Amino acid sequence: MPEYPCEPCLSRRRLIKFAGASLLLLTTPVGRAAVNRQAGVRAVRVWPSTDYTRVTIELGAPLKFSHFTVKNPERLVVDLEGVEFTSVLESLSDKIGADDPNIKLLRAGRFKPDVVRLVMELKNEVRPQVFELLPVGNYGHRLVLDVYPLEPPDPLMQLLGKNEPGDAAGTPDELMNIIKDLEKPRSSPTVVDRLATITLDPGHGGEDPGAVGRGGSYEKNVTLAIAKRLKARIDKEPNMRAVLTRDTDFFVPLHTRVQKARRTRSDLFVSIHADAFVRPDANGSSVFVLSETGASSSAARYLAQKENEADLIGGVNLDIKDTVLARTLLDLSQTATINDSLKLGKEVLKELGGINRLHKASVEQAGFAVLKAPDIPSILVETAFISNPKEEKRLNDEAYQNKMADAIMAGICRYFAKNPPLAKSRLARMD
Repeated sequence: MPEYPCEPCLSRRRLIKFAGASLLLLTTPVGRAAVNRQAGVRAVRVWPSTDYTRVTIELGAPLKFSHFTVKNPERLVVDLEGVEFTSVLESLSDKIGADDPNIKLLRAGRFKPDVVRLVMELKNEVRPQVFELLPVGNYGHRLVLDVYPLEPPDPLMQLLGKNEPGDAAGTPDELMNIIKDLEKPRSSPTVVDRLATITLDPGHGGEDPGAVGRGGSYEKNVTLAIAKRLKARIDKEPNMRAVLTRDTDFFVPLHTRVQKARRTRSDLFVSIHADAFVRPDANGSSVFVLSETGASSSAARYLAQKENEADLIGGVNLDIKDTVLARTLLDLSQTATINDSLKLGKEVLKELGGINRLHKASVEQAGFAVLKAPDIPSILVETAFISNPKEEKRLNDEAYQNKMADAIMAGICRYFAKNPPLAKSRLARMD
C-alpha cells in the first residue's frame, strides 16, 4: 500500500509551490504588468485655452514622478515611474490640436525600465505647474500639468479689443487714458450713461463638468452656451460690454473668476449655472447672492457647499500661495455690495419668472465663494435643474437658451435703470 503524505505536509508543499510561483511571476515582465495594472494610466485629457493649457493624466493609484524644463526649444519633460507604456500614452500626440495656444506637441515613450517619459514641446515660454490631485467624485488619482504663458493675457486689454502683441498700451498712464475715454458719457437710448462692464461667469468647465443630466448633458456646456448668447446681447449695447471668465471648455478656479471681474473693473458679476438635485422632479429657476451670516434655506446651503467644492473637482494647485486672492477675499464689510446684489437679483428673478417656474419666489442667500468680490454686485443664476429630464431638454434647446439670455439681459437693464453705474475711481480695482 503506497504511503501518501499527510494533509499538513500537502498544505506546506502547496504553500511553498505557490510562493515560488508568485516570486517568479513578480520577477517577469508579465508579473510587473500585473502588479502595475492598478497604477496604469486610465485616461489623458487636454484642456487648451489662452489663459493656460491643462493636461490631466488619470491613474488608478499614486505614482512617483519628476519634471524639468529644457530651453531652446522650450520643453517640459515629465518622468513617470512604475507605469506601463500603453496605447493611451502612445496616442498622446493626437490630443494636441494645431490651434492650442501653448503646446506644439506632446509625446511619450519608454525612457528606461519602469519609467515613461513625457515630452511637451511648447510654442512659447511658460510657467509650468505640475501637481497631484487625490481621488474625488468620479476621478481617480490625477497628475496635472498646467502650462501658463510667461506673459499672461491681460483681461482688461482683451476687453478693450487689444489682443495683438504691441497693441496694448505701454504705460499705466496710457492705460488710464483708454479707460477714461471708455467711461465718457455716450448718447444711447438705454439708461447707462457710461460704458458699463458686466462679467459673465459660465459655471464649471474643463475637468469640472458640473451637474450631469440623466440624458448625459453637462452643466458646463449649457452654462457656456447661455453665457455666450447673453454676451452677444450685452455687446450690442453701445454703452455696455461683457467679458467671460471662460470662453471655451477649461477649468477656472473660483478665486480667479473673482479676480477677472475686478481686473476688468466690472460693474456687475453674473455667474450662470444649471444645477442638479437628488430628486429628479426638482424644477424651476433661482437667483442667489452672497450671505455674510448664514444661508437663507437648507437648499441654499446645500447648493453653496456643492458649488464651493468645484475647486476640488476641477483641481487647484494648493501649493501656490496667491497674495492677490488674499487681497480679493478680505473679510471686508460687504453690506453695500450685498444690498446692490439683492437689487440686481430681484430684477433678474422677475424676468426669469416670465419664462420658467421660479423654484423660490425670492432671492436666496448663501456663502458662495464665487460671489465674494467686495466691491462688485454679484449674483448666481440657476437657470433650471439639469437633473430634471424636462428641464434638461429645455436647457439644450437653442430657443430656450435665447429666452434665458433675454430674461437675464432685461433684468440687468431694469437694474441699471434704477441704479446707474457710478463714475469709477482712477485707481479702483487695478490690483
